[in-house]
Amino acid sequence: MIHYFLQQLRDKLGPIVLLSVMLIQLCILPAQATNIYDVPDFEENAHVVDQAEVLSRATEGKINSDFRSLEESSGQETYIVTVRRLDYDVTIEKFTQDLFQRWFPSPEDQNNVTLLTIDVQTDNTAIVTGPGVKTVMSDAIAQSIANETVLVPLKYGNRYNQAFSDATDRLAIVLSGQEDPGPPVVKDNVNAESNFASREETKEGGGFTWVIVLLVLSTVIPMATYYGYVYLGNRE
Repeated sequence: MIHYFLQQLRDKLGPIVLLSVMLIQLCILPAQATNIYDVPDFEENAHVVDQAEVLSRATEGKINSDFRSLEESSGQETYIVTVRRLDYDVTIEKFTQDLFQRWFPSPEDQNNVTLLTIDVQTDNTAIVTGPGVKTVMSDAIAQSIANETVLVPLKYGNRYNQAFSDATDRLAIVLSGQEDPGPPVVKDNVNAESNFASREETKEGGGFTWVIVLLVLSTVIPMATYYGYVYLGNRE
């Protein structure tokens, strides 16, 4: 009778322990690093590849619409790419240069192209421009867009939609030959409105809670199983 009970207990708890460990691994292990061959070729009339999935459909729609209009009016092609993470020995600058070369292998293809990228694990950004772009947008302005226009909204939370919407606006203005509006103004005052967690913060907090719960389960269940064996074994 005791042996039968122990066998039943082992059969029932074993899959639960295994499932708990698998779920913990899925939650904790980092996402696979991205290389340039993991990024698909951009589709026709598409100017954004959001592999990190940080942009809303509305933001993607705005980017595509604004950059299509820019290309039709000025011949300037602009693309935005987001990735989750890179290998530790790959910089965002090298990744962007290599992707630029892969997508646009010939000097003719590269001439009027701008490529802006971000690694959302580190929020490192990079921008590469072709020779024809430099006649209307200096390298200094390009770097300011990558390092200021994109990054300033991210200092106040994961505001990727605002960051790339602002970058799109500034790129479209400069590349159409208009005067550069400059980087965003940094406000030092603390926003007193934010007493409640944002939707993104709530999601992150919920995910963290599940990780803690699974960690506790993976520890408690094996211990309970062990002590069950010991207790019932002693009763024999």
